[in-house]
Amino acid sequence: MFELASLQPVDYLVVGHIAADITPTGIQLGGTVSFAALTARMLGMRVGIVTSSGEGAPLQALDGIQLVNVHSEHSTTFENIKTDNGRRQILHHQAALIHLEHIPQVWRNTPIIHLAPIARELDTSLPEQLSGSLLGITPQGWMRAWDEKGQVTATAWDANASEQALRHAGAVVMSVEDINRDLELVEEMAHQTRLLCLTEGEAGAVLHWNGDRRRFRPPVMQEVDSTGAGDIFAAAFFVRLYRTRDPWEAARFATQLAARSVTRIGLNGIPTSQEIEECLMEVLS
Repeated sequence: MFELASLQPVDYLVVGHIAADITPTGIQLGGTVSFAALTARMLGMRVGIVTSSGEGAPLQALDGIQLVNVHSEHSTTFENIKTDNGRRQILHHQAALIHLEHIPQVWRNTPIIHLAPIARELDTSLPEQLSGSLLGITPQGWMRAWDEKGQVTATAWDANASEQALRHAGAVVMSVEDINRDLELVEEMAHQTRLLCLTEGEAGAVLHWNGDRRRFRPPVMQEVDSTGAGDIFAAAFFVRLYRTRDPWEAARFATQLAARSVTRIGLNGIPTSQEIEECLMEVLS
């Protein structure tokens, strides 16, 4: 963790919990913050993170990225269990909540601010309190609930909070799993915000913009692990959108880059320089 006085301005700020994921091979770093921060760095951005985690969190992969860590007894800890009926997710621990005062003043008008909750950890007033050039939101953590045993389920986003967040967002990225495949809800949300991109796994993504929508198909890849692909998509989309001001191009690029990530396990799926060049060049062919 950096001393606040030593923090330097960044281009891409991501706010939310890192995850300490329980896997068959031990605790591994995960969460939208981790995947998005590392992707943005590979895309040439100066990256900052505001998060909360407990002692012993596996943060080594984030070395070199400026990080403000709100003290917490535990890190947010998920366990994903494969079943015949799909993935079952358990939340074992939740780290401390994150509020505006935890975000350093020097970072509050960062060009790209990415709010990335995974376990209802972000104050829902944050979207209207931050003034970056592009406010990107991946709202999955506001659309999750869990019972006393930690069993995680998709749930409706609070209507007042979602309306405020969507109104202030520059772009929203979420998956079909986040909204329990309720496509009518997607249409409704798309009318409440500037840009909304829905990711659909191997089917690609659908971008809603200015009353229009367009599907972007990914290349066929041999999937090894899809963990983090949606987070990589979001970071790539926000960065490309900021640089080109072209939502269609941002969605095309993000779809191509995220598809390549599923060929490797976990954080190894972070884009390489070669993959980034390939995806940038495809628009010219």
